[in-house]
Amino acid sequence: MKRKSIKSLFYVCLVFVAIAVASSTAFSAASDQKAAKPVLSSDDCIKCHANPPADIAAAGGKHKMVMCTACHAGHPPSVPAKSIIPKCSNCHTGKPHFELKDCLQCHTNPHTPKNIKIGPNLTEPCLTCHTKQIQQLKETRTKHSALYCSTCHSTKHPNVPECIRCHKPHTPDMTAADCKKCHQAHAPKPVTYEDVPAKFCAGCHKQAYDLLTASKAKHKDFACSFCHQAKHKMIPKCQDCHGEKHPAGIMAKFKKCGDCHNIAHDLNNWTELLQKEKSAQKKETPRKADKKKN
Repeated sequence: MKRKSIKSLFYVCLVFVAIAVASSTAFSAASDQKAAKPVLSSDDCIKCHANPPADIAAAGGKHKMVMCTACHAGHPPSVPAKSIIPKCSNCHTGKPHFELKDCLQCHTNPHTPKNIKIGPNLTEPCLTCHTKQIQQLKETRTKHSALYCSTCHSTKHPNVPECIRCHKPHTPDMTAADCKKCHQAHAPKPVTYEDVPAKFCAGCHKQAYDLLTASKAKHKDFACSFCHQAKHKMIPKCQDCHGEKHPAGIMAKFKKCGDCHNIAHDLNNWTELLQKEKSAQKKETPRKADKKKN
């Protein structure tokens, strides 16, 4: 009888232990399930938000290397809706450009950050990156200096307009690349060049060009930039190429090469020199006649 009682008591205890273990396991599982939060991935985001991932894939720049959840932490209702959209300054720091306010004024879509739209009358934001260009505009004051950056670089970024959009070219066949051979857009008046066709110079210096091309002297075979080197309005000395060709006595009597050789663009045009001499003689002749009468 005692053995049966002990055995029954053992089974009852065993049942209680089993119930206690099962209850504890169930409670622990329920607690873990309650504590665990769902973890979202980019694959989850695209199920509802198809456009942003497509934009990033097309023109996301370095944003392609960032997961959605790196910027957008959490999702309502587990987080407030206002906290979903991060500030650009959370990641972009350390440069003057990143301190500008209203990033979306130019970077209208953060998922395509380099598709930059430029609004009207815009200069200040440009200064934070394009310091060299601004310095040129300030140091060389021209009509370009009074313009907004967005006047020329309009609509989108980067946008380098052709000079001939505003300026009449020197020749009908002149291209934007030709303009850059002599002019810098942000410092257009210091004209520098190396080897450019003489016809480009003819746009402003037509008389010199016409004389040169009609000349029979060897000078007609040279481009304008061959003599007028390095920079605009540089006038070389004949001696730079020809040296001192005549004895000192002749050079003392005729101070300028042009006294005999006319001008470099119409070299050795004796006809013109003779005409000048005849004209001078005619002016002197009446004076001599008047003296004889007196």
